Amino acid sequence: MLFRSLSALAALGLFCAPFPDADAFGPPPKPLVQQSAEAKLLAEFTRFSALSDGTVGIAVRDLQTGETQALNGDTLFPMASAYKVAVAGRIFALIDAGELRLDDQLALDPALASEGGIAWMFSKPGATLSTERLLELMLQKSDNNATDVLVARAGGPQAITAFVTRLGVTGLRVDSDTVHLLYRAMSIHPLTGTFRQNAEAARRADPQLAVRDIRDLPNLAFAIEPEDTSTPRAMLDLLSAFQSGRALSPDSTQRLFTIMANCETGKARIVGMLPPGTAVAHKTGSLNGIGNDVGIVRLPDGRRFAVAIFVMKDSRGHASRDRIIAEASRAAYDYFLYAPDRAHGSPQKS
Repeated sequence: MLFRSLSALAALGLFCAPFPDADAFGPPPKPLVQQSAEAKLLAEFTRFSALSDGTVGIAVRDLQTGETQALNGDTLFPMASAYKVAVAGRIFALIDAGELRLDDQLALDPALASEGGIAWMFSKPGATLSTERLLELMLQKSDNNATDVLVARAGGPQAITAFVTRLGVTGLRVDSDTVHLLYRAMSIHPLTGTFRQNAEAARRADPQLAVRDIRDLPNLAFAIEPEDTSTPRAMLDLLSAFQSGRALSPDSTQRLFTIMANCETGKARIVGMLPPGTAVAHKTGSLNGIGNDVGIVRLPDGRRFAVAIFVMKDSRGHASRDRIIAEASRAAYDYFLYAPDRAHGSPQKS
């Protein structure tokens, strides 16, 4: 009898106890139609990655909800020239702080000259270019010479990494200016001399360097080094910080994306398969066996998503890498434009 009374009291207590809050069970499950859309997107990313014999990293984010979908999103990839987005951010931060102006003239120090681009200008005594023009050359034409003038003015690679870290971005580091990044990619370690002299001497000493260039083959040792790398998610975090206004003033944010919207490289990458006229602000990166593109895409209804696509250790050539990037970009575009309402549940964080 006593056992029955205790059981009844226990049952009454359970019945009268307040129901747990919904949050106690975690976020509500995503609708099946949304789960299906996400699964199809990730399956497409996996299918495209098979076009490479290397490693592919893809991360995309809805900049309104924060929803992030990724393949190898936490893997480190060499940024190549995609690191120039971080350089630009640091330069615009200096402008916002009143330490630099877009019309300030910066000296073209011959010691910073490498190959191609505006390298010829560095031999002209007293040659200068405005900060704004250097930013345009760096982001639109990927000019390495303009970049290294800006890296020096930014305070060097460590100052750029510190800027990124202060934004709360982890998994992205800048360790070199472009000349020294290229030295590492070529596996040469000169102590003196110009870049051209050192590069030519290295090619004479090791004919395989020229073969690697001609055949666009990866330097596998360089690809696994931690210096000058980013994860796809970290690059999304940096782009998101710019887009949200957390990193720069409204004027600097607008100017940064306006310059990036006129990028002249990588026409077959992020923008390659998007509908004509799609607004894209992006920056490419390329080295032997490496192809990258990162940026922000505007949908027809005004919403935006960020995308970071990296390919490394690839020996199938730039056309294959470009196609991977273009296919993944278009899949993300269609997903964010047409997938069911994703207001249900919590967006993924990265």
